[in-house]
Amino acid sequence: MNKNDLIDAVAKKTNLSKKDCKNAVEVTLGTIKKNVKNGVQIVGFGSFKVVRRKGRRGRNPRTGEPITIKAKNVVKFTPGKEFKSAVS
Repeated sequence: MNKNDLIDAVAKKTNLSKKDCKNAVEVTLGTIKKNVKNGVQIVGFGSFKVVRRKGRRGRNPRTGEPITIKAKNVVKFTPGKEFKSAVS
């Protein structure tokens, strides 16, 4: 499912226009992006938070040469209990 599929699904479930659903989805995703540094928890769905990934040694897949991969911040998603049970 991509963003347009999500908008279509929301429009069908809510009987709202696609334009209104597109705005709602974009505002929701934008709000999550804007606040992820502080942590975002959606009960029943999951949590988004920023974690620091340590630097490490890697290998260039083309040449096989060892390389250094720099430390960086990444977003971690932890699914909630209801989400986990829906998947299993």
